[in-house]
Amino acid sequence: MKVLVPVKRVIDYNVKARVKADQTGVDLANVKMSMNPFDEIAVEEAVRMKEGKEHHAAGTVTEIVVVSIGVTQAQETIRTALAMGADRGLLIQSDADLEPLAVAKLLKAVVDEEKPDLVLLGKQSIDGDNNAVGQMLAALLDWPQATFAGKIVIEGGKATVTREVDGGLQTLAAALPAVVSVDLRLNTPRYASLPNIMKAKKKEIAVKAVADYGVDTAPRLTVKKVTAPPTRSAGIKVADAAELVAKLKTAGVL
Repeated sequence: MKVLVPVKRVIDYNVKARVKADQTGVDLANVKMSMNPFDEIAVEEAVRMKEGKEHHAAGTVTEIVVVSIGVTQAQETIRTALAMGADRGLLIQSDADLEPLAVAKLLKAVVDEEKPDLVLLGKQSIDGDNNAVGQMLAALLDWPQATFAGKIVIEGGKATVTREVDGGLQTLAAALPAVVSVDLRLNTPRYASLPNIMKAKKKEIAVKAVADYGVDTAPRLTVKKVTAPPTRSAGIKVADAAELVAKLKTAGVL
């Protein structure tokens, strides 16, 4: 079984994002970048399926292909996935920050080319927070989908996915091929060992251009302005409950 794992290069989650002075977007200059955390979880789960760890049967997955759409430096993100255990990578070069629909169209073209049995991806990226690519891809492919996966079992030509919902847990069965987006509690990604990092340097990364796929990636949306959230004002200390009630009444809350 072949698994396709899309990954995105984003600002590292430990870095506080800064808005550009002209408010046209987020400043990426001299900022640490890394793999989107949810995508990292997807890579880890695919590798566990290949290794037969946890509840996965050995050899559930035979090949893991990682694809990223972005600038040349996104090859570093792909290398990270290869060091974790993926087999080969594909970079679709684009200097533009593509919208979710454009990304989904490109991924569909990759799926048509690679013919994977499962597309495993993070539920959203931590920069755009759109939570849309997985759903759009499933619609374009006309494949079944399961979102926010907290557990995945592959057996008998189907993926049984346990997902978190407001009222608890929901379990779905999707016939393969399918699209599954993963949530935070699915697993804890591994740290790539030095030997695996060295091996990853020899693994294949194919580089293509957006134009190679003949996909319309023209933007449908226009960003008018990007602003930082307002600075929180300082709190007020009170001596006792009576003073707290008095302050709340003065503020009109009570």
